[in-house]
Amino acid sequence: MKISEQWLREWVNPQLSTEELAEQLSMAGLEVDGIEPVAGIFNGVVVGEVKECGQHPNADKLQVTKVDIGEGELLDIVCGAPNCRQGIKVAVATVGAVLPGDFKIKKSKLRGEPSHGMLCSASELELTEDHDGILELPANAPIGEDFRAWMGLNDNALEIDLTPNRADCLGVRGLAREVGVLNRLDVTPCEIKDVAVTIKDERAIHLDAPAACPRYLGRVIRNVDVTAASPLWLQERLRRSGVRSIDPVVDITNYVLLEQGHPMHAFDLAAIAGDVHVRMANPEEKITLLDGQEITLTDDVLVIADEQKALAMAGIFGSKDSGVTENSKDIFLESAFFSPDAIMGRARRYGLHTDASHRYERGVDPELQREAMERASALVLEICGGEAGPIVEAVSVQHLPKAADVKLRASRLESILGIEVAANTVEAILQRLGFAVEKIAEGWQVKVPTYRFDIAIEEDLIEEIARVYGYNNIPVKAPVAPLRMQRQAEAQLPVRALQQVMLAAGYQEAITYSFVDPKQQAQLYPDSAALTLPHPISIEMSSMRLGLWPGLLQAAGYNQKRQQQNVRLFETGLRFVPDSEAENDIRQQPMMAGVILGTVQGEHWQDGVKAVDFYDVKGHVETLLRATGRYHEYRFVASEHSALHPGQSAAIYRGDNLIGYCGALHPQFEKLFGIKGRAFLFELDLRAIQERRVPEAGVISRYPSIRRDIAILVDRNLPAGEILEVIRRVSENQLVELNLFDVYTGDNLPTTEKSLAIALTLQAADRTLEDQEVSTLISKVVTALQEEFNAVLRDS
Repeated sequence: MKISEQWLREWVNPQLSTEELAEQLSMAGLEVDGIEPVAGIFNGVVVGEVKECGQHPNADKLQVTKVDIGEGELLDIVCGAPNCRQGIKVAVATVGAVLPGDFKIKKSKLRGEPSHGMLCSASELELTEDHDGILELPANAPIGEDFRAWMGLNDNALEIDLTPNRADCLGVRGLAREVGVLNRLDVTPCEIKDVAVTIKDERAIHLDAPAACPRYLGRVIRNVDVTAASPLWLQERLRRSGVRSIDPVVDITNYVLLEQGHPMHAFDLAAIAGDVHVRMANPEEKITLLDGQEITLTDDVLVIADEQKALAMAGIFGSKDSGVTENSKDIFLESAFFSPDAIMGRARRYGLHTDASHRYERGVDPELQREAMERASALVLEICGGEAGPIVEAVSVQHLPKAADVKLRASRLESILGIEVAANTVEAILQRLGFAVEKIAEGWQVKVPTYRFDIAIEEDLIEEIARVYGYNNIPVKAPVAPLRMQRQAEAQLPVRALQQVMLAAGYQEAITYSFVDPKQQAQLYPDSAALTLPHPISIEMSSMRLGLWPGLLQAAGYNQKRQQQNVRLFETGLRFVPDSEAENDIRQQPMMAGVILGTVQGEHWQDGVKAVDFYDVKGHVETLLRATGRYHEYRFVASEHSALHPGQSAAIYRGDNLIGYCGALHPQFEKLFGIKGRAFLFELDLRAIQERRVPEAGVISRYPSIRRDIAILVDRNLPAGEILEVIRRVSENQLVELNLFDVYTGDNLPTTEKSLAIALTLQAADRTLEDQEVSTLISKVVTALQEEFNAVLRDS
């Protein structure tokens, strides 16, 4: 929000410099982002009146003028502005004046005619960018007065970045109240008087959606002159606040918004058919906005309507059909309280952002509507003339926000701030903030004013006291607390250890958004419903992720487009799965996932270039699982996944529990994510791989090991992992190493079979194994394989 410092000081004027005021506001939580002068640096410019204005004898586009600047003798000045004419008051740069850009005014001749000064435009004084003509001043501007002093241009515009909870300061009224609190000064607000009602005209108002709009005020004002010019003081206050002057009615509503912090809107009364209804939009209802854009409303959008059509998006934007134009004679002013929930996100949905929606989304004072209406009515009558009807108010008291009543304990205050604040100081701060304070045994019972809708709990009051008391006044003390060793379960594998495994494998850690593109996600997970955000940052980030793959694939495609062909990324984070049995109907599950594409290693003279394949990503997953010390509890099972290539994907189980997938990305999704070449993925339930086996001390065998090799014929489709698992089970404690070292499917074997060569290394901890023991164990293994898989021992 941008506001004039001079305007603010009319309400409350602390004895502080501009920089000190900005620092004070920033330290109080109202951060001042910038201080800008409201006009360029110039001097020697005075108020003058054009007494004569005639055609230049030697130039078609120039005029010769005589200007009175209050020095008795008229100045001859040549001017080329099309709006220069006799009788207007102007800003005159006299000889010797210095204008912005160090432009000095000298006596000169233009096409043979003397010119002793210059009539200035707003752009030449760096007031605005308007350079279509000279600046026209009000008729009551005092001739000869220093223009800079008369306009009050020794002023600054304060750019204040307010946090969303401080919408009460989105206006001079609230900001002045805050400055008064910080400096213990009384605030002098503008006087708001009830406008005299001179006609009986009114429009009935119906609250068809009272929860969304509990209070709505309207007033008819007839015979207004919309062609009247907004007074210079009004235009200047708008300009210094970053608002462009449009017409007097719009300027007045914008002025009230800046002054009172309350949005308002004016309708052309002739465009309203019958009564006014505040209702939710009808499905597929269309409206043409003031900027000419036609949009289709959804049924959760609040509108202001008459008996036939929607007149405006409530609290956001008016319609072109009901807006005030230069032909309007009668207007209908509105002043309303809209619930923040009814406005929040609606403007963003349609690509809109207005000063009104900015305030209504954060909340306005539900008691300010009548004052805002009276203030705007008085300005309309003063500037545009007209006759005012009575204010019509529709209110649903049960739906209006209730003032909070919060208990503040002295002990809690001291505990949080770390210092003791005197009771009378606490009471003074709260009272200056506008709170009603009652002393109780434990501390204070505080009733919060309606404009501070951000105060709801005890900690909010403590924050207010700390803020006003001054963070700089709270001494810095090192906290004193007993240190206690945290229990660390040895069987719990830290996430950092798993991350180190991936880093060692050449991966880079990525952090992607939890919000993803719903279209991309729906293609990867067509059978899973996702949580859709009600107020997303954008349409492309409107769905909560069902897995980590969408973000990682986007990151991989992004890197490939920037000439990074070998990409290895992993991420640990939450996925969000709708689940009616989980808290808030959403299950947040920690996951670990990765993506790999490109080559196994860089180009090499000996090894050439080898592209990554399924077994590379499977090997990386196996390395992760080995870190748990429970590798043999996990198994890979050929399976299908909607995002993975059939025949190149596997489900990963621990026992009977599915814990993840790995495999090749389905080729149909490569273009979707901008990926060139084959990409391979994995994703694991993080909690399922964090439980590790605790190391146990054991005897190191001093006795020799014995190796026995067996070759068996089995069905070609039988996974070797199942065979190895049976061997481990029947070999008992003597098996210390097991290795599949050859797979053969040659021509001398049936096409339905394969030969597996397996090495068993046997060793006992307390003795040397004898041949008979080894032979017995090998026979036991062969027998088990025959029974389980119909395996046949191969002779040669």
